[in-house]
Amino acid sequence: MSQTAALSPFELLARYERLSLAHASGTPEKLEAPGLWRGIGYRAGNRLFVSGIDEISELLAVPSLTPVPGTQAWLLGVANVRGNLVPVIDLARFLFGERTQLTERTRLLVVRQGAGSVALMVDEVFGQRTVDVEQRRNAEQEDDSRLARFVDERVGEPRLAVFSMGKLVRAPDFRQAAA
Repeated sequence: MSQTAALSPFELLARYERLSLAHASGTPEKLEAPGLWRGIGYRAGNRLFVSGIDEISELLAVPSLTPVPGTQAWLLGVANVRGNLVPVIDLARFLFGERTQLTERTRLLVVRQGAGSVALMVDEVFGQRTVDVEQRRNAEQEDDSRLARFVDERVGEPRLAVFSMGKLVRAPDFRQAAA
């Protein structure tokens, strides 16, 4: 009788997992490149941003929204995202007072906020962007006062504002969506 026949199905799966992990070609620790920072690039209004890849949990096409009465104009409503109601914020309208036009490129960036999530509507997403040490060294300070509390620097070519989702979701005016 073989050694695997004496194992329960769970023990057998656990053994297979251990064996496969022992032969993994590259673990996340080995894949990380020192000095590189990864983010997701996107556009809100006419400004280009990048936020840490660890700050954005999901990218979605815009689903149907249910309006919420008595809220700020930048709170577009709530969306059902896999059985969870998620508030949807028009990021350009919150930051600049400009409404995002819904197109086939419009996307939602889902961000963790406390025990739940919030979705930020942006004009388009450019995908993953990598910022290296040289780009950080040549970074410029943010000069737009509306963004300075969320953006520490602008990097790369074209200049991408490094936008902190953590600072955004903790901002008192962002948390106060009631009109």
